[in-house]
Amino acid sequence: MSSMITTSSWVPRGFAAPFPAKYNFDESEFERIASLAKLQLDDANEDLQEAQEEEKGTTATNKTSDEKPTDGPNDKTAAQDRETEEIDLDDEDLKKYNLDDYDDDEGEAEGQRMDMFGNIKSLAYYESNKDDPYITIPDGEDDEDEDREELQILATDNLLLAAKVEDELAHLEVYVYEDEADNLYVHHDIMLPAIPLCVEWLDIPVSKNSVEKDSVANFVAIGTMDPDIEVWDLDTIDCMYPNAILGQGGNPQEEGKKKKKKKSKKANDNYHVDAVLSLAANRKHRNLLASASADKTVKLWDLHTTTCAKSYSYHTDKVCSLAWHSVESTVLLSGSYDRTVVAADMRAPDANAPRWGVESDVENVRWDPHDPNFFYVSTENGIIHYHDIRNAPPNPSASKPVWTLQAHDESLSSFDINQHIPGYMATGSTDRTVKLWNVQPTGPAMVVSRNLDVGKVFSTSFAPDAEVAFRLAVAGSKGTMQVWDTSTNAAVRQAFAHKISNKTEGEIRERLIGVEADDSSSEEEGEGEDENGEPESMDED
Repeated sequence: MSSMITTSSWVPRGFAAPFPAKYNFDESEFERIASLAKLQLDDANEDLQEAQEEEKGTTATNKTSDEKPTDGPNDKTAAQDRETEEIDLDDEDLKKYNLDDYDDDEGEAEGQRMDMFGNIKSLAYYESNKDDPYITIPDGEDDEDEDREELQILATDNLLLAAKVEDELAHLEVYVYEDEADNLYVHHDIMLPAIPLCVEWLDIPVSKNSVEKDSVANFVAIGTMDPDIEVWDLDTIDCMYPNAILGQGGNPQEEGKKKKKKKSKKANDNYHVDAVLSLAANRKHRNLLASASADKTVKLWDLHTTTCAKSYSYHTDKVCSLAWHSVESTVLLSGSYDRTVVAADMRAPDANAPRWGVESDVENVRWDPHDPNFFYVSTENGIIHYHDIRNAPPNPSASKPVWTLQAHDESLSSFDINQHIPGYMATGSTDRTVKLWNVQPTGPAMVVSRNLDVGKVFSTSFAPDAEVAFRLAVAGSKGTMQVWDTSTNAAVRQAFAHKISNKTEGEIRERLIGVEADDSSSEEEGEGEDENGEPESMDED
């Protein structure tokens, strides 16, 4: 069985509900799901009808071509035999069996009826188990307490979200990371309609009527190979359907229009028409979510109304990465396969936004959390560029980075900058290695390189809380998640000694926490794997 984790994201401490709620499927929830699913059902019926019509046309053609005369001598003999094969009930041998009256009842048999349990009327029973003196444990009370305890999330726990694909099944796994106990386990999961490509944690409720729209919440937005963005409540388990769908699938009012346009791939101002490659939540304007798509557009969504507020077309190829500026909260950085990076103010869509060029397709973009005047760009050639936004070039080909780094020999699929430790950077590549860097004013220097046995690395991200700042989550093409406590590595301790609070002397054993793999996940090399036993790349080419 082949599996991979395509992307992952941390949830800061204190946002998850201590006891997640069980999904309640009541009348109002049924109506909500029915309205959201109506378009999908209509599309499925329409596709089925078209397929049936095509099949009927093919069958009719085949029947016409296959029809031939059947007047041979053998056919006449068979017809004559069928005419003579009639049963004669007046035959002397059959009369003794009285077949004419075979189905008639001979009368009701007298006697007591025997049921499976005999005469059950003499047994005593109670309408409620509460009235039965022999039942001392209330119905389901122990089970509910046990389930509640298993689902509990402590204030010192972090959630870790992993978008996973196993064979043809796509889902979001919600891990709980217990740092003090060195424990990582799957708390619950969410089924997804298509291969997930990006995950963004949200701290605002979306389409949840039971709470205030600006209250603090624990939600997630997921972009997939489908053009719609799904928004789920992480504090409710066993949900059947997302809280909201951003896109064409979330507008039942446009049912008539959709049937006409569903095959269209033309970009528009209201929703994406191709895979969603990146998501970025605005942490200051919490109701705003930016999305980047293979349809070459960037869209800004209002989470209060779950509608597209504005669409932008800054690029000429697929847009693959987004990042909001930490200070100028309306400035959005976007990277594209057209080999350019744009820093645009979303309030001025018609303004001429500064643009930088790189040597190959952009993989990821990040602002420097410790100096908002700089940003990082990683590329398909394994290079990282560090730019000063104040030195915008007149055209992309004239771009001059502060420094460049050939971090890996293959595609630099993921990297992250530590928010709490200045100069601490992690990079991951399809060459299966994770490298840690110490970025100084003179440039970056590699601290350590490791193969964490996750396959091709698709995700590297530092934990968001200061207490676990050195924890790095790494995942990739083998479908496994590893949390590496980098502070236990000798080279890291030496490079960032001033930031490590634990000054324990003597040898320290490195901590690498993962989830134990099932026996069934096997080391078998299944279909869709390359010559190295890894699943094929999920890149949008």
